[in-house]
This record gives sequence, C-alpha cells and structure tokens, in this order.
Amino acid sequence: MSHINKKGNPYIIDISNKDITERVAVASGEIKFDKETYKKIKSFETKKGNLEKTAIIAGIMGAKETSRLIPLCHNIPINHINIEVIKNDKKSILLVESTVKTNANTGVEMEALTAVTISCLTIYDMCKYLNKKIIIQNIHLVSKTGGKSNI
Repeated sequence: MSHINKKGNPYIIDISNKDITERVAVASGEIKFDKETYKKIKSFETKKGNLEKTAIIAGIMGAKETSRLIPLCHNIPINHINIEVIKNDKKSILLVESTVKTNANTGVEMEALTAVTISCLTIYDMCKYLNKKIIIQNIHLVSKTGGKSNI
C-alpha cells in the first residue's frame, strides 16, 4: 500500500474493508545519562517535578494526539495506554516502554512509538538543566498483534 494516489497526491489509505480486531502494539526507547547525572535523577525527583509521572502523562497525551502529529495516520479509538519507566542502574539508562490497545481496523504502532518518543523527550526536557549530553536512543517497535501481520 502507498499513501500516494494515482495522481501522485498524498492521501489516507482506505481501511473501511479491513476487519475490526483487537490490536496491540508495544514500543520502547532509552534515555542514556552519564553516571553523575543519572545519580541525580535516579529518585525521579527533579527541580521540575517527578520525572516518571510527568513522562507517563506526556506519553499518554502524545499517543492520543498521534493522528494530529503524523500527517497520514488514521485517527483511531484507543482502548488502553500503559507506559512504564524502568531504571537500569548499571547502564545509567531509563527504559521507556509503551503498550497501546485498540479494537479497530488499523493498528496502533504509531501511537505506541509516539508515546515512547514524547515520554523520552519529556525526560530530556526535565533533565537538560543538569546535562545537555543526554542521549535518546533505540526507539523501536517491540511487537504488534492483530490484523494481518504480527511481529
């Protein structure tokens, strides 16, 4: 499928003939800190507020706004969004993982990826006063179920 019509113009793909099924997508990403900065944010408390809770709310908001951010993405109902921020003390990394569910005729991969991206950007924004060399990395789709293809 293409998002380009016969005249060469972009359009949103017609999904009206696809089956409505439960669809779930999981995405993850990492925020890497130097050891000194990681020690300062390890408790999730910063001068800008609670890192974990703010990142979760931001990711939920991002997932809900995906079709407004990605031009050719369908606006679909979201049944559930879960975001976790997991500490990896050995690597000085925060792992962000999102799970998004829907019952629709297209998947929620973009919503899961957007949730992770916005959560990571929020963490960066809340920590940049400590160190601007924070690295956001490895944002990717972990799995998807429902519809024709599963990964």
